[in-house]
Amino acid sequence: MTELDEALRLSRAISRQKPMLEKNDLYFEGEQPLKFLAPVLQQELGYRLSPIVLNLALFAVDVYDNRLDVEGFRIGRGAEADDDLWDVWQENDGPDLSQQGHRESLALGRAYATVGPGEAADDVPVITLESAFDAIHEDDPKTKRVKHGVKRWTDLDKTRWMTFHHQNGWVTWRFQQGRGWVEDDREDDNGNNLCSLVPLMNDPRILGRNRPGKFDQRLGRSVFHPIVSPLDALNKLASDMMVSAEFHALPRRFATGLKEEDFTDEAGQALNTYSMIAGRMWSTENDKATFGQFPEASLSNFHESIKLLMQIVAMQLGIPADYLLFKGDNPPSADAIRASEAQLVKRAERKQRTLSTRWEQVQRLVLLNMGRDDDARPKQIETIWRDPSTPTVAQKADAIMKLVTTKDTTGRSILPIEQARKDLGYTDIEQGRMRDWDENVTLDPQIAAAGRPIEDASSGS
Repeated sequence: MTELDEALRLSRAISRQKPMLEKNDLYFEGEQPLKFLAPVLQQELGYRLSPIVLNLALFAVDVYDNRLDVEGFRIGRGAEADDDLWDVWQENDGPDLSQQGHRESLALGRAYATVGPGEAADDVPVITLESAFDAIHEDDPKTKRVKHGVKRWTDLDKTRWMTFHHQNGWVTWRFQQGRGWVEDDREDDNGNNLCSLVPLMNDPRILGRNRPGKFDQRLGRSVFHPIVSPLDALNKLASDMMVSAEFHALPRRFATGLKEEDFTDEAGQALNTYSMIAGRMWSTENDKATFGQFPEASLSNFHESIKLLMQIVAMQLGIPADYLLFKGDNPPSADAIRASEAQLVKRAERKQRTLSTRWEQVQRLVLLNMGRDDDARPKQIETIWRDPSTPTVAQKADAIMKLVTTKDTTGRSILPIEQARKDLGYTDIEQGRMRDWDENVTLDPQIAAAGRPIEDASSGS
């Protein structure tokens, strides 16, 4: 099979995955259709039925995305982040790039990063993100590494493009009327043995269900896939509650002894007798007429059902109950916060571990593009993540301070001050400024003089 045949086969796979991607995208944007609604009721309510969407799919993505912050990349056993990698990361707006990639991966199940050379010889390598709507990959069944992948797109002038990424390069085609796919550019035998299309997947499975109308779970699953049915039920209940508020929660009035023609305005025009307009006053000169109203319905049954479904959502997402604001307790203590977030933090750490492998592959490609082949060996690179747990600074600082001030048998601190600063969550840039301040304090002659023993100062005089 030729490269073009492989590319076209993968392109068809993108098209097959599109319906499920669109479904996830609708839920993420809060635009999914209302489920569990009888067609007769929908026809009866007509334009007055506006679905209430509780967009907990977006909330689920945000909860995990907020705990996935990349802070740098370390090479080998070095304690500090590599400056060159961090410069390339910043040049490519890495913090923004990674957040967008994580959100796409959490929402759609996967996103892609590509690495390529800059426009000029001295430009830094370029890192870009690709959507699952435009790209797909296949793993080698033996090594489980990315074997090849395709990215397709259409320009504003309607020109169609397709790039086939393989382990030693890539080839790009554009579609021309009458000629089909025409090769535009290629790079072969770069010696990297590493595909430049890197998948950022969420919760992939070993064997996926690649059936018609089903998402191939080997390519990842959205973080909200377990709560799709509860979300549909929640939105149905919320919409029912609004319908009930319109027809039952407001007091409904009745009148006896009147005919429809008795309802006219000042100009003698007939009024809509049975319209439900709050605040309209009825009056008549008919002394046999009587008026009254039915008792309004309570909406508390909807509140309890919605609360129950939200508790189910919280359980399936592994998030604390107070995140969904249906608990009216006082703010919990720091220890209670950490205990309630234990499962969420562990899940976030697992996602960090999965994404670390992918971001490290991106940095390997960056190093290869920079000519640093020795540093680009597998297992050499480590992703530095921010602590996914909610910080309780006072408690953490107290524990770290005890380790710094406690000495071992040789008189050294159990925990070096550099590690203490890292554990407290300071970035590498902030730690660098602190080291500069430490050196300036040490070199200050007045502070040095003040630190000398008294007898040394007196003998010097």
